[in-house]
Amino acid sequence: MTLDATLSRIDADMPAALDRLMALLRIPSISTDPAYKAECDRAADWLVADLASFGIAAEKRPTPGHPMVVGHVPGDGPHVLFYGHYDVQPVDPLTLWDRDPFDPAIEETPKGRVIRGRGASDDKGQLMTFVEACRAWKEVNGTLPCRITFFFEGEEESGSPSLIPFLKENAEELKADLALICDTGLFESRVPAIMTQLRGLLGEEITLTGPDKDLHSGMYGGAAINPIRVLAKILANLHDVAGRIQVPGFYDGVPDLPEDIAQQWQALNFDHGAFLGGVGLSQPAGETDKTPLEMIWSRPTAEVNGIIGGYTGDGFKTVLPSKASAKVSFRLVGQQDPHAIRESFRAWVQAQLPEDVTAEFHGHGASPAGQMSTEHPAFEQARAVLGAEWGHDAAFTGCGGSIPVAGYFKTILDMDTMLVGWAKDDDQIHSPNEKYDVESFQKGIRSWARVLDAIT
Repeated sequence: MTLDATLSRIDADMPAALDRLMALLRIPSISTDPAYKAECDRAADWLVADLASFGIAAEKRPTPGHPMVVGHVPGDGPHVLFYGHYDVQPVDPLTLWDRDPFDPAIEETPKGRVIRGRGASDDKGQLMTFVEACRAWKEVNGTLPCRITFFFEGEEESGSPSLIPFLKENAEELKADLALICDTGLFESRVPAIMTQLRGLLGEEITLTGPDKDLHSGMYGGAAINPIRVLAKILANLHDVAGRIQVPGFYDGVPDLPEDIAQQWQALNFDHGAFLGGVGLSQPAGETDKTPLEMIWSRPTAEVNGIIGGYTGDGFKTVLPSKASAKVSFRLVGQQDPHAIRESFRAWVQAQLPEDVTAEFHGHGASPAGQMSTEHPAFEQARAVLGAEWGHDAAFTGCGGSIPVAGYFKTILDMDTMLVGWAKDDDQIHSPNEKYDVESFQKGIRSWARVLDAIT
């Protein structure tokens, strides 16, 4: 009866839960832009107050960057830590949004009702599914089913510079039997997925300099080296015709996919045509001897995320630029060493520079891949109950994204992590018009209630 009563309370309280989420979404907590520092503080304060509204002792903890929010619930049985992040990505380009990204609204779409706004899916909506499940449970039962620590970060979208020092300084307080993270999604937008492996992430910014000033391309073109041409050639050399990355030593530590895992993934019947078709594409572009699911879950990547050089404004300017730059990210798997790859990549770039061109490098984070152990009984307990909510048996899956905190929980706190989330493939996270399905929000809350019931 306890679980049934809690699920009924969740359903009855949905209008109020949506109102609370909308209030949090209105706070423009963009962590990467110093102009929004006060808004990040305000989001942390909002979460402290919201936890306090149903009796959770929580506080805002200062860091050199944006604050952490930590709350504790005493109790018997297992101790779980729930992690989420309250910061969001920038909204540029604003002109591609159909509404103010921080004026969230519920919209009717051909696929159902959605919550539209920055952070709706990544990660405020997901974070609040756990908070709302705990609220309903406590209102029905008077107490929560186990000991819980709430841990909310404000710098996840800007590289988490304060996270590792904070975890080390507060390790005794934060260590639990199991960490829970809700920052992932459903498989093919319908099957509940428990992520068992995550790719690591390495970011590099290259700036090439040729002449000491921008030049007139008529007066100097042909005689003077153009750094854009040099940069374009280097970037084109990143992959061979079979899609393999050409940085020396890049594949050191990349494991073969175990046969049993390959069979599980094959059984998912991944429709890569629909996956790519949903974004206007048709053909997989990775390594030609790998399946599309392997490409996004278990193989490393090198992607050019941005190129800058010369004149890019309206009209035309016949300039031969002094500088050209690019941002390149690498998704890593297995035992790949991000620091070794960084050094190898920089040496590889330097080796391709002609005379009169120099390179400067700026690193943007370096985290290894993560492999989640599923030996803790909570993994099978959670998998057994999620199907009742979603109508599909839950699956252990991989994830193409990077959530470094899961690895830090293991290396710093010696704590296994269960990654489960309710986002859909078309939520447009990090893009204009981000959304989160109202159904995902409601079922996500109900799912956490089921999981808490199962593991306690």
